[in-house]
Amino acid sequence: MAAVPGSHPERLAITTHAADKTRNLAIIAHIDHGKTTLIDAIFRATSVFRDNAVVEERVLDSNDLERERGITIRSKHCTVDWQGYLINIVDTPGHADFSGEVERVLSMVDSVLLLVDANEGPMPQTRYVLMRALRLGLRPIVIVNKADRPNADPSGALNETFDLFVELGASDEQLDFPVLYGSGLEGWIVANLEEYKREEHERERHGGGDLSPSLRAELAAAGMRDLFETIVSAVPPPEVDLDAPFRMQVSTLAWSDYIGRIGCGRVLEGTHHAGDALRRTTTAWTDRELGEWQVTDEEPARSSHLWVTRGLERAEVTEVAAGDIVWLAGPSEIAIGDTLAAPDLEDAALPPLEIEEPTVSMFFLVNNGPFAGDDGRAVTLRQIKDRLARELRVNVALRMEDLDRPDGVKVSGRGELHLAILIEEMRRERMELCVSKPEVITHRDAQGKVLEPIEQLVVDVPEEYQGTVISALSLRKAEITSVHATGTGIVRLEFEIPTRGLIGYRSDFLTETRGLGVMSSRFVSYGRWRGKLPGRDRGSLVSQSAGEAASYSLETLQNRAVLFISPMDRVYEGMIVGENSRASDMLCNPTKKKQMGNYRSSTKDIDAGLKVPRDLALETALEWIADDELVEITPTSIRVRKHILSAEERKKAQKRAAATG
Repeated sequence: MAAVPGSHPERLAITTHAADKTRNLAIIAHIDHGKTTLIDAIFRATSVFRDNAVVEERVLDSNDLERERGITIRSKHCTVDWQGYLINIVDTPGHADFSGEVERVLSMVDSVLLLVDANEGPMPQTRYVLMRALRLGLRPIVIVNKADRPNADPSGALNETFDLFVELGASDEQLDFPVLYGSGLEGWIVANLEEYKREEHERERHGGGDLSPSLRAELAAAGMRDLFETIVSAVPPPEVDLDAPFRMQVSTLAWSDYIGRIGCGRVLEGTHHAGDALRRTTTAWTDRELGEWQVTDEEPARSSHLWVTRGLERAEVTEVAAGDIVWLAGPSEIAIGDTLAAPDLEDAALPPLEIEEPTVSMFFLVNNGPFAGDDGRAVTLRQIKDRLARELRVNVALRMEDLDRPDGVKVSGRGELHLAILIEEMRRERMELCVSKPEVITHRDAQGKVLEPIEQLVVDVPEEYQGTVISALSLRKAEITSVHATGTGIVRLEFEIPTRGLIGYRSDFLTETRGLGVMSSRFVSYGRWRGKLPGRDRGSLVSQSAGEAASYSLETLQNRAVLFISPMDRVYEGMIVGENSRASDMLCNPTKKKQMGNYRSSTKDIDAGLKVPRDLALETALEWIADDELVEITPTSIRVRKHILSAEERKKAQKRAAATG
């Protein structure tokens, strides 16, 4: 974890905390319900940063992509000290494509903070993460966040959350959950919302003014006091046996080019010193439904480095004990779910942890286009494989299959976003590549019937657009399961839909709802094959020439197509320059210029009345392309193209396909 400017140096000093003074918890919620912002408020309240330190918002979202997209991609660990209590907090991803991170993190903690938006209430990912927490026997603390928003309905959100607990089979103890209200953005979490509002009204009535740094820090600490007191009283301290032999289970992975693979987990029992001998044991399921598993690998090892988290930093230590969340390096191979234990501990192995299975795949191909290497670094197949191999060391939900193709490999992940994030990271490393259209991964049941991934889809739309959305989704084999009017002109619709039906729909959804709709989904299970889905109802505008696009040609083409390019953009044969208004593909020459006579000014046609072209972002392009098309990714451009660039070669390929049936 990178150092954060402005953090107190003394925060890195390692102090021993008794187990009864330690609290381990995770923050879980649906995407954009405020987890990372709440941690910012916790940092301010515990003075993790100096008063004059310049700290960015959502400080735990240290990755550039996380900041740009406003989502947490990988779980992050941090530690704060409050009145002598060491509170280990794990910030978890909220997007369904990264839900596997949540599953494994929960194995390290003793409780969770469940954040629920006071306006939206529980959402699809709320259900998933809460279900996992309840199954592990954890007793959540519910925080109704964003209670300061104009349309907030804290009591309604709380009632829906309670109903969700009941629906998921929570025990009586779990149903008796502590409730807090607040605003992570404003930096206050309270047990009594009405009392806080009265006090806030009094403060506003008596005026205010600029606050000194010390007073600001005091108010920040006071605003979070109820939260810390609830954590200390409601989160049980870790159960430890310091005299037992050492044992821990790896739930998260990291990688260092100097040290190798690093495993993170909670020490379940005993103590361990850096350099002590270990035994690493790997297990695998033999029958998951019956809970049967076996040991598949075992090797002697020795730890070389130990770290714990203090503030935002990893700090190296010489000893760790039961209850600590630690990072450990030393064994040559470490995998998710591995048990690391003292060599003399019998029956040390623990059951495997759940690792999410991929649901979507695509091909990562070498860029063989005419512009390869112009914008970035043209890479070979070996370099693509090496980069993916590095990703596989820590991204356990990813799969790579070498199908002996000379130009690429098949890569599988949890969803479109999961793969798009990887592609974007490779792009920012100045790599060029092409990728195919995402397709779902199917299975077969015992009777040989095809099963496909099914998702729960929740959409919030203005009432006037609900008919359009229901009609569009029904064509994509969605089955409506619930309709709920919020009373604010917004209708919440819930569906079960094949993952195939969501590919390519998000951009259509924004168009159908004039940008006012919100949709979210999560993988539920594999279900019966829902049948053939309608394909893209518009063809591609395919360039049959190379050169620079001319205004004269584009002005003519825009009357029958939506353009993706602007004048002076470079094009090549087989590059897709727009979306045809008809279902079939259309060849065109976007480089053709008007013939000029000696009586016509050469600058007359510069302002040709062209419309602004459609901007194809990476996810939009992945959704849009057809089966015979690719997305070409470079550090500066996103282009779409035909897999076979030559028009003649495409005709021959179509004839061969028709001849073979």
